[in-house]
Amino acid sequence: MKTGDSGEFGLISRIAAQVHSHQGVITGIGDDAAVTVLTPDMQLLTSTDMLMEDIHFRRRWHDPYRLGRKSLAVSISDLAAMGAIPRWALLSLAIPADLPPNFITECTHGFLAMAEEYSVTLIGGDTCASRSGLVISVTIMGEQRPELILRRSGARPGDDIWVSGTLGDAALGLKLLDFGFDSAQPRDSAGHTGRSLSGAEGAVSRLLDPTPRVTAGLALAASGLVTSMIDISDGILADFGHIAELSGVGGCLHLDDLPVSDCFRSIASAFNDFPHDLPLSGGEDYELCFTASPGDREKIIGLMKKCGNQATAVGIVSRQPEVTVVRADGSSYTPLSKGFNHLI
Repeated sequence: MKTGDSGEFGLISRIAAQVHSHQGVITGIGDDAAVTVLTPDMQLLTSTDMLMEDIHFRRRWHDPYRLGRKSLAVSISDLAAMGAIPRWALLSLAIPADLPPNFITECTHGFLAMAEEYSVTLIGGDTCASRSGLVISVTIMGEQRPELILRRSGARPGDDIWVSGTLGDAALGLKLLDFGFDSAQPRDSAGHTGRSLSGAEGAVSRLLDPTPRVTAGLALAASGLVTSMIDISDGILADFGHIAELSGVGGCLHLDDLPVSDCFRSIASAFNDFPHDLPLSGGEDYELCFTASPGDREKIIGLMKKCGNQATAVGIVSRQPEVTVVRADGSSYTPLSKGFNHLI
């Protein structure tokens, strides 16, 4: 049996039966268009992400449940980066003929589990056949009061550059999977689990099942302390570069201040190397990069602690339109990569 054997409307009906409606949905799945209503005095924010097999994920690594979770998480992260409240999502699937039926079932379960965690309602989408691999396209919509919406364009010279959480784990997880370390995956039918390494599961989990920083994004927006913000999907070097470009500024990132997890340190130590480029430009962290006045450092740290997250100042915004990286001794560092390029 193939996924397409039940037909498009059979698949849509099965998905619709699992959807829990949340705030603002007047008409959901089943009509020609969804009908939603904004909370009074709020503005609508909309973002779209596409995940393509063998470009953004590989089926042999990504179990369908976590792939479903991730496909929504990366879109929710875009709203978190603007301090917005996630509300509604559209899910479109291009399905290859050889995809097992339970793959889409489990993928949908993961998607809807992530939606439930963040009170997001799936209100529609589309399905079609794919002549190559699986394609997952998600459109996310949220809302926020206009005065609280954070953008990339407000960074000022002299501001601190901050990041939430830790960096590099997801990129390390990708390298471990590529090298054959897949301890985070369930056993296959032959009982094979691949090579293992202490701490690998944590890194792989950061890649396969990221957590969007919605609580932190909302708190930072409400605080009035933040001048610009973006989520880190392509690596902090590339993503702060987007802030710098739209703000008409530059910046200096301090390589040795980039926060990394104990898991990252232990695995890097096992390889007798400290891969600086992974936290700098590896990508897929889905943490927040933001800027704020140096006078608000203690407030930022306290605010993030209340959100159950950490914040680390990792650089300074400059007037020169260039983003540089320096070591602790002040010497410059040239990264091997500037970050993920979506068109390569």
